[in-house]
Amino acid sequence: MSEFWPVPEVLTYLTGDWRVERSVRDLTTGEAGDFSGTTVFGRLDDGGLLHHESGTFVWRDVPRPAERTLRFLPGGSPGTADVRFADGRFFHDLDLTTGRHITDHPCSADLYRGEFTVRDENHWRTVWRVRGPAKDLVLTTDYAREG
Repeated sequence: MSEFWPVPEVLTYLTGDWRVERSVRDLTTGEAGDFSGTTVFGRLDDGGLLHHESGTFVWRDVPRPAERTLRFLPGGSPGTADVRFADGRFFHDLDLTTGRHITDHPCSADLYRGEFTVRDENHWRTVWRVRGPAKDLVLTTDYAREG
């Protein structure tokens, strides 16, 4: 059995509702936080997906509502996606045809390196390692299909 589950068409795979659990660790201070919520990938008219995440983020024992919106658009090759922020700016590419993808996103002087892995048809994970003068973080997110 392979360690990763290949996804021939990422937008089809992601469509639907997902339960989200995220841990956030600040490697400089040792502080940790958690996000718990849902992500909905809904179809857009252009063939892409609107990703809307909402839930509760707990940092320093203080819970607060959190949400974000991204656009997952058809990528440059079959089965892939270009991920964009809500305002249309490019975030990163995504190719899960092998079940695993590594990508970078420069943000000011910091570098976000993301690793995406698919375990099966209902579970996938992202790990973002953020390094730079402003941040030293690890964000690990597990997704489980709902329904």
